[in-house]
Amino acid sequence: MKHWKYLAIAIAAISLSACTSAPKPDENTGVTTPPTFEQETEEGVEEVVEVEEPEVKEEAPEAKPAPLPTKTKDGMLILGEKEWVYFPKSKSSVRARIDSGATTSSLSAVEVKQFERDGKEWVKFKPAFNGKVGKEISLPVDRWAKIKQSSTDKADRRAVVSVWIQVGDLKAKTEFTLVDRSHLSYPVLLGRSFVRDVAIVDVGRKYVQPKVTK
Repeated sequence: MKHWKYLAIAIAAISLSACTSAPKPDENTGVTTPPTFEQETEEGVEEVVEVEEPEVKEEAPEAKPAPLPTKTKDGMLILGEKEWVYFPKSKSSVRARIDSGATTSSLSAVEVKQFERDGKEWVKFKPAFNGKVGKEISLPVDRWAKIKQSSTDKADRRAVVSVWIQVGDLKAKTEFTLVDRSHLSYPVLLGRSFVRDVAIVDVGRKYVQPKVTK
């Protein structure tokens, strides 16, 4: 008899569980709908692909070329085909062409006039640099030179004067013939009279010596 009681209780419990878990009819339509379960679809999953980045390697700095020498081992200046020449008296720097084939140096001058002072020959002239005419300068004449151009058989008689100049760190008093070079690209030409014993010329370079601006 007790067995039947236990069996009846078990059946009642199962029935009650089925009732509570069974789908309930819709209050408005009376239609019973099966329960739905939310499932994660593949579309809702974001796919991320990681790309391996290359390792960052420090680039070696570019090697700077060694500066070219401005002097020889025995201290002589190295001059290029063109250089800056500084004139302390007028405090001006002008471009010069270096020509070791020319015997003397030449300086662009206009209104050259000869006169005598204390029994010696002097000249007064105005330097003509970069299309400008400077103030009048008077200097004693060291000597007179006959200059013959390659394009003519006529020789010009020119006064030779000594002028202080500076090229790089070299200060020197050198001889110049006075001639109008205002129509030329370079108002100064440095020849063998300056280059000899103080410099060598490398025609493959230009403006080797630093420009003096003081």
